[in-house]
Amino acid sequence: MYEEDMNQEPDLIEITDEDGNVYQMEIIDYFFYNGQEYAIIADYDEEDEKADYNEGVDCFIMRVNSVTNEDGEELDEFVPIEDEELENRLIAVAHQRLTDDEEADEE
Repeated sequence: MYEEDMNQEPDLIEITDEDGNVYQMEIIDYFFYNGQEYAIIADYDEEDEKADYNEGVDCFIMRVNSVTNEDGEELDEFVPIEDEELENRLIAVAHQRLTDDEEADEE
């Protein structure tokens, strides 16, 4: 996570799994790959706000789709990646982004 972001409120979303369980997740970063927007998210733990997303914290990548609700409001919809090959490429991109951010914070 960017050092300057540490003082900001986390960007939180709720994700509901196929069994109806609701999880509070933190959006770590957004990025584009082949013209499609993706988000790196992780379980949000209010007690551990300064988690190191390169060290032992499970992160997930989800495709971000913009949808319009019945009120005409544009919202982000987070969709799991179902193509394993694409998911592996996205994991590599996400890992590189997080590693680059960590190295930039150290300078």
